[in-house]
Amino acid sequence: MSQGREPRGRGPGEPATLAVCADVGSTYTKVAVVDLAAGVLAGAASAPTTVGTDVLHGLDAAVAAATAGLRVGDVPWYVCSSAGGGLRLAVIGYEPLVTAQAGRRVGLSAGAHVVHVAAGRLGAADLTALRAARPDVVLLVGGTDGGDADTITHNATRLARARWRRPVVYAGNADVREQLTGLLGDAGVPVTAADNVLPRIGVLAPESARSAIRAVFLRHVIGGKRLSRGTRFARLVRAATPDAVLTGVEVLADTLGGDLAVVDVGGATTDVYSVLTPDERATGPGREVAGSLWRARTVEGDLGMRWSAPGVVRAAVEERLLAGDESDDLAAAAARRAGDPALLAVDDVERAVDRRIATLAATVALRRHARGAATGERAGRDLRDVRLLVGSGGVLRHAPADMSGQVLSAVLADHAGGWALPRAAATVVDADYVLAAGGLLAEEHPAAAAALLRHHLRTQ
Repeated sequence: MSQGREPRGRGPGEPATLAVCADVGSTYTKVAVVDLAAGVLAGAASAPTTVGTDVLHGLDAAVAAATAGLRVGDVPWYVCSSAGGGLRLAVIGYEPLVTAQAGRRVGLSAGAHVVHVAAGRLGAADLTALRAARPDVVLLVGGTDGGDADTITHNATRLARARWRRPVVYAGNADVREQLTGLLGDAGVPVTAADNVLPRIGVLAPESARSAIRAVFLRHVIGGKRLSRGTRFARLVRAATPDAVLTGVEVLADTLGGDLAVVDVGGATTDVYSVLTPDERATGPGREVAGSLWRARTVEGDLGMRWSAPGVVRAAVEERLLAGDESDDLAAAAARRAGDPALLAVDDVERAVDRRIATLAATVALRRHARGAATGERAGRDLRDVRLLVGSGGVLRHAPADMSGQVLSAVLADHAGGWALPRAAATVVDADYVLAAGGLLAEEHPAAAAALLRHHLRTQ
């Protein structure tokens, strides 16, 4: 198969009826073959991601398994990737509670792992810390349009003089955009211009910067990670995986016409996505000065099923969800999982431990998301009107329905702390892993993307 050709049996110029959607993850590569006309899966498979050799080996193996028995011919491929650590982003802003926070929220929405946030005028120590964070991309923000330009000018000048060579996305004060992108470009810094993420106080405008970060990810980061020897993989990848998933979540929310949340429990992190209906907080006296991002993602790097399992136990103790002998026993089990990330829960005892860790990871992650701790929102995120909670991640996808149902039910029952969690949400598990596929198809095949998500994420 090759990207962009017509499927076997179709006449010249006729549209493809199937599409291959693939997510190349750090551990597994998941492939969904989508019937574009019907908006349903025609095949699916997964294979270990072959980061140690060439990721195309695992990708091609997963595609071959997913298309076995199908007369697919040559069909278009839509690929997202988080292999090699995904997209590492640093944010440099004017002031920590306003533009730097706005930039952080935008970076998360673009599918990035925000590894460093700096605010104010960069000094020598700040540049040392920035280099130590090893970002793939720097998001340079600061000043509303027509507002302060001194700080962002200082920071752009420091990056230029420091011979910074990682890509920079400029998304700050529009009044000095041309001047500062020219300064950076003349100094050899790969720079991309975007609209200001905070054009006015309280107005957060993420889309232009999100698109620019995506373009830089595709142009510079994928090839730079040396995940594959040739250029084919870089040509295939269209988005960072979390970016594709958030797009899928947005399509699903638009299709349902209501508030939506997703909790994705992975081996190393637990991600939470939410799409909320804008309300009076967007313009009222209590509005966020850094703006409200009504379609948001947070990443909890200390919560996961394998590498980060000990962090789940620590966080659960801090949240008073665990105590006494149970915390000691679970800590030992979590340490085993961190020491052997390939460990499989093959008996009832180990499955029960996985269920407990997954429940705690999802509960803590949604608490933090609702409280605004991970998004930096003073008022938190009001999830009370969420009508559908989607569970994702291998531990839920591969679990019996009763186990995944118990995990999500426990999350929805967690009202003791007073945070604004869903009051009457239905639950469903993304068992067929269609959120990423829906996000990948959204731009070119919106009707198929909506139908796919609607069909495979129906509640019981």
